[in-house]
Amino acid sequence: MKVSVRTPATTANLGPGFDTLGLALKLYNTIEMEEIASGLDIQCGGVCSESIPLDAQNIVYKAALTVFRQAGWEPCGLKIILHNEIPSARGLGSSAAAVVGGAVAANKLCGDRLGEREILQICVGLEGHPDNVVPALVGGFVITTVTSSGHVEYIKVHPSPVIRAVAAVPSFELRTSDSRKVLPESFGFSDVVYNVGHAAFFVGAFITGNLSSLRFAMEDRLHQPYRESLIPGMRRVFEAAMSSGAQSVSISGSGPTLIAFVNSEDERVGNAMQSAWAQEGISSDIIHLELDTQGLKAETV
Repeated sequence: MKVSVRTPATTANLGPGFDTLGLALKLYNTIEMEEIASGLDIQCGGVCSESIPLDAQNIVYKAALTVFRQAGWEPCGLKIILHNEIPSARGLGSSAAAVVGGAVAANKLCGDRLGEREILQICVGLEGHPDNVVPALVGGFVITTVTSSGHVEYIKVHPSPVIRAVAAVPSFELRTSDSRKVLPESFGFSDVVYNVGHAAFFVGAFITGNLSSLRFAMEDRLHQPYRESLIPGMRRVFEAAMSSGAQSVSISGSGPTLIAFVNSEDERVGNAMQSAWAQEGISSDIIHLELDTQGLKAETV
């Protein structure tokens, strides 16, 4: 049996929703996985394929191995074929797509021995936080939390259909681990209250389509001001997006991609963001994205 899994890109944090809010996007990585007589055969094509390890260090394989162990099943050998549309180390959820896709493919291969909640816990354990993992699995706009007992809980809602995204993807990478190193270990009380209010307001504005409120709802004091030092020209790109018609703009995940939300003027916003980065001597690709509401799709082939 061969399993095929398609997993969407995601954008997380969404301004004030640090490690909490996530959104699935219509840009996909595909994994084909099948049991073979022996050994490990990993092949990869698509964007950033040259940087993907093709041995036991591959993150898709690591996720699959974790599922096999928990399910009590061991393949004789494994063949994995990857086709990537999501650029890696750019803040669009490439690692979450790999982890979720690998875990679900492995679970399908061993006969769906684990339930969705078990798969979710495995993936969050491997990824470290749920804001990319959950929308990659279930799609839509999700609000996530980890309970005091360590269980992941989420609410999925369908965002307003008028909202679209424009992602400005720069030519340089930024690893999540490096992006987290610049964050302080503690925050002032007023900054925390500020973010709680803005995150709550953002959720309400996003799901009701109150686009005029998104302009200030994505303001943040917990991560974006600190990560600005790692993303040259960030403020210039933000200002270009807003002045050209975007409803809001933020760092996508841990960066360096900057993502604007629009209900019109897609081309104008994208061109403005690209031009702003060019003024910093940085080339970038613009990706116009609709929002994914379905999440991961898996089938046997």
